[in-house]
Formats: sequence, structure tokens, C-alpha cells
Amino acid sequence: MNGTKSDIDPASELRDDEEQDAGLPELELDEGAPIGTLKAGRAAIARFAKLAPSAPGVYRMVDSNGEVLYVGKAKNIKKRVSNYARPTAYDARIARMIAATVGLEFVTTKTETEALLLEANLIKRLRPRFNVLLRDDKSFPYILITSDHWAPQILKHRGARTRAGNYYGPFANAGAVNRTINALERAFLLRSCSDSYFEARTRPCLLYQIKRCSAPCTGEIDFAGYSQLVREANEFLSGRSRSVQRQLADAMDQASTAMDFERAAVYRDRLAALSAVQSHQGINPRTLEEADVFATHQAGGYTCVEVFFFRTGQNWGNRAYFPKADRALGPADILSAFLAQFYDDKPPPRCILVSHEFEERDLLAEALTAKSGHKVEVSVPQRGERKELMMHALANAREALARKLADTSSQQKLLAAMTETFGLPRAPRRIEVYDNSHIAGANPVGAMIVAGAEGFRKNQYRKFNIRSEELTPGDDYGMMREVLQRRFKRLIAETPRPSPDEASEQGARLHADDEQPWPDLLLIDGGQGQLAAAQETLGALGVNDVPIVAIAKGPDRDAGRETFFMPGRTPFKLPPRDPLLYFIERLRDEAHRFAVGSHRTRRKKDIREAGLQEIPGIGPTRKRALLRHFGTLKAIERASLPDLAQVPGINAETARKIYEFFHEQRAS
Repeated sequence: MNGTKSDIDPASELRDDEEQDAGLPELELDEGAPIGTLKAGRAAIARFAKLAPSAPGVYRMVDSNGEVLYVGKAKNIKKRVSNYARPTAYDARIARMIAATVGLEFVTTKTETEALLLEANLIKRLRPRFNVLLRDDKSFPYILITSDHWAPQILKHRGARTRAGNYYGPFANAGAVNRTINALERAFLLRSCSDSYFEARTRPCLLYQIKRCSAPCTGEIDFAGYSQLVREANEFLSGRSRSVQRQLADAMDQASTAMDFERAAVYRDRLAALSAVQSHQGINPRTLEEADVFATHQAGGYTCVEVFFFRTGQNWGNRAYFPKADRALGPADILSAFLAQFYDDKPPPRCILVSHEFEERDLLAEALTAKSGHKVEVSVPQRGERKELMMHALANAREALARKLADTSSQQKLLAAMTETFGLPRAPRRIEVYDNSHIAGANPVGAMIVAGAEGFRKNQYRKFNIRSEELTPGDDYGMMREVLQRRFKRLIAETPRPSPDEASEQGARLHADDEQPWPDLLLIDGGQGQLAAAQETLGALGVNDVPIVAIAKGPDRDAGRETFFMPGRTPFKLPPRDPLLYFIERLRDEAHRFAVGSHRTRRKKDIREAGLQEIPGIGPTRKRALLRHFGTLKAIERASLPDLAQVPGINAETARKIYEFFHEQRAS
């Protein structure tokens, strides 16, 4: 939904340029209608429409809690908003939105193009309930060839482009970038080490020995020679790959003719590496240098948008998206809203191919052209190679959605089984799982992961550095109290708990995958004591209606023999090999993974700050011996037990302590 004609019944909506006076003399609005009814919503919209500007811009519909329900854009805000107040038959989605509206906010822009860009930005930031939402907004990886050092470095890059250099991408995932960088190292022999590592070298490293670096650090290649390699790499990644390959082939022939077979073999290996870069990219278009391909497929009430990235005539990977949208919206409506959000923080290519025609395609192209500074074409391919690429993308979209539906069906069955087993009032839409991690009370960290009908929601994960100085080191109950108190105090302050009647009404209205801040179920790693601590903490905050389940591990920590504790119920076990048991184990293990990872990150930071003295039995003398032997703390961390035992002054027992400090499998 993008503030277009799909927002309102097409039979009743007038186009902006056909509308008459935006006043509403024919409406008989009931100003006294109860809030939450369609009459009250139309009356509120009509009041604000009288004050709306007759200019391009963005409007926001707001509910009684101040939450933004919907963000839309219009060529004429007054005319567009007035349409929502007309006595028209709306579909259920629009009717719910209007009924919930109590106010509107307006922002004018100079042009409709600016309004489109602002709308996409606000949707991503505010995440309104009735808009199409791009769920996975993780940044894409790029290849960066730096230019702030005399010997430029090639590396993978994410995030803001603050470092000087040439950026190439986007790539669909980190794996595609890593494979490409490995091949480019063999082809162009560029260094990938950090500047500090580069400056400290006195002899070539292993990458030089395996012919993946030309070792400018030790002068194995001069400045002019290395600069030539950098130019070739930039040319190759800029789309002039055939020219680079031709130059290497000519150089190989010249070396062979001059009987310099060793140099000819170097060029041969570089050519083979370049061929590997191109062959690993899958389908590579012959007539398309730079394009993104978007194919949309719908089935089972879900939508998949498959995106392929083509740069320099090569396929740099693909990614499937499953945007959150009302099931009544068609593929064209979803694609229109998706594209504007997708390019809100990404540079668009010169060509964008889409599977469905949509009303604002030309406007989107104009907006992306203005934003990027170069002409951007948005088109629906009809024939030739572009059509073949689109059909390939559509086939991938169908396959990705089929896998998604299969996973969703299995997940729904598991949630239904969980509802029955734990006696929940309805299938949980949000499950929060808590775990703690520490070593003998040091660097204590609490962790919360979130799961729902769509699987793990990693953007909702939270870690809690335990702050209380009154806790006894290793007090797991006290840690759990602090974590739950901080989590629910903030939740109550930001989103007050709805009454049981309101919660029931919301549960009937929301889809299973709608975002909601309040959990339907808490899973806690622990036994009866952890359960009592959680009950006590939530009860003190007035939260008594969130179901809590504590999961105690079996004897010898065996998976599959867990005992479940719930308030008012006798502890029980699930049958071995029960699918629900495996599902709960996955949730618990993910919480454990996140907790231990957060703990290790905090502990390593402390180690860097405090030194190796944090390890029992390691004083200044042994610290110096370790650093003299391994060189860096990271090398000590990676060392094997036999390697540690060979350090002068380190006996077998001390080596074991060092190894276990860095490699413990369970931080209790």
C-alpha cells in the first residue's frame, strides 16, 4: 500500500486531476460517534482535511495512542485525504484503518517526486501497521578497494562509505563477496591485510607463498607494478572485464614468445582466476552491464520479491524478501511500495527490471534519477535476454515462496502443539526466551531472543549487561530478576499492557506475523528456582497474565530429557522425539548461543583492557612469555593446547587453564 488508488475503492475514487472542490458538503458526519467506529474515523479525517494543504507531500494517519497507522503521499494532499472521508464502500483493510484514525499529520514537499522519497523514508522509520513493510533491511556487502594508502587494500565492506576508495556492489550476501575477493586476490594479487599488519611485516606472509598477494609490504613488487595491479582490478570491477582479460592474454603470449615461461605461467594463473570469478556468478547477461531484477510471486496469502543483482555483466547474487502486507494487496501494489523503500538507503543501478506494471513506475524512475544523479530506467521486460532474466527470477521467487509456505505450515503446527501443551489462550505470536551467561560471576550478561510464526526475529534480540553491584557473583536468580525487571519496566513505560478485553480484541484483529511488543509466552532456561524468581519479579510489576515456562535440562545436561515447570502445574516431560520438544530445544539453544556470544564479546573487551592477568595463574612474567612466543593476544586465543604447552614457563596445567579460558563450551 503506497498511498495510491489501491488505498480506496477504485470505483469511487477520483483521480487528483479530476477532483472538484475538496470540501465535503455532501457528507453528514457524526461528530459524536464513538472512537474506533468508521463514522468517527471519517469525521476526524474530514476535520483535518479542511486544514490540509493543497500541495504535494506526505500525510500520516494517527490512532488514539499517537501511533502512526499509515503513511501515504499525494500530488495534492487535501484532495487525497478528502477521499477517505467520503461515504464509500471500503474494503475491510481500509475500513479498519479509517476507523482507528483520530488525527492526521501533513508534510508538504516541492514535488511529488520528493513526496515519494519522503514517504519511503518515513515508512521504514515508523513502520506503520497498514503500509507494506520491508522486513529484512540488513545492509548489503560491497567490495572496497581503498585509496588512502600507497598500497591499496581489497576488503569486504558494510555500512556507511566513510573510507576513501572505490566501492563495488551490492552483493546478495557475504559468501558471494568472500568468494569473489578470494578469486580477485589470485587474479590481481592485491593485499587484504590491515594497514597495521602491513606496516609490521618484515617478510612475506603465507598469502604470498600461495600466490594470493604480491607482497608490497616487503618490496616483492614495486610501487609502479602494484599500482598497475590496482588499476586492472578497478577496471575489471567497473565492467571492463573483457579488456583486462585481453591485456593479460596478450602479456601471456608476449612472455611465452620471449621464452619467459615463468612469467607466462603467472599470467595464465591470473586469467584462470578471472574466469573463476565469472563462472561462479551463475547466469551472466550478455547485453546487460548493470541492473537489478525484481520478480514478485504470490501464493497462500504471502508475497515473495526475489531480487537479482547484475553488475559489470555478472550476476552478483540474489535474495528473497517476504514483505509484510495486507493479503488483499496485489503483486503490483506491493512491488511499488517495496521498491521505494528498498532504494531509500541504497544507490540504484541504471536499469531496474520489474515483473509487474504498476501505476507509479515513471514517477519512481524520476525519483531515483533525481536521487542518484544519473538516469534510472524502470521497465517491465517484454522480450529477449531481459525477459529471460525475469523468467529466471520468477522461477526463483516461486521456489523461495514454496519453501517459505512449507516452513510456515510446520511452524504453525508447532505453535498449535505448544498452545495445547502449555494451555495457552491462543497460539503465541511472540515468544521471548531468556538465558544468562558468565564465568564464576565475571562479565555477567543476560540475553533475550524472540521467535514467532515467522521464525526467529533477530532484530528484536536484546542483551543486558548485568549492572547491579549488590548481586553475589554467580547469582543466577538475581541476574534473571534484573533482566526481567529492566525488560518489563521499559515495556510498561513504552507500551502499556492492554486490558484483557482489549488484548482479546487485538488478538482477533492482528495477523499472526504482526509486530507486537508484549510477549504471549516466556521461556526461561532453568528450573523451579528460576520460575519463582521470574514470577516474583513480574508480579511486583503488576504483570500477572504472561504465561511463563521454565526449562530444566535433563541429567548430565542431556538434550531430550528436559523437565518443564509452570505455575500451578506438576513438573512434566515431553515424549522423546516429540517435534515440539525439538522446537523448544532450538529456541533454548538459540538463546544460549546469543547469551554466550554476548558474554564472550564483553569478556574479550575486558581482556584487551586488563590483559592476560584475567586468567588465573598468569602474571606479568608468563604474559610476556606468551606474547613473545605468539606475538598477539589473538594468536594466543587461537593456539592449540600443545602449542601453549611449548611456551617457556607454561606447564601443562597452566596451558589447560589458558585454553579453557578462551574455548569454554558452556558459560553457566
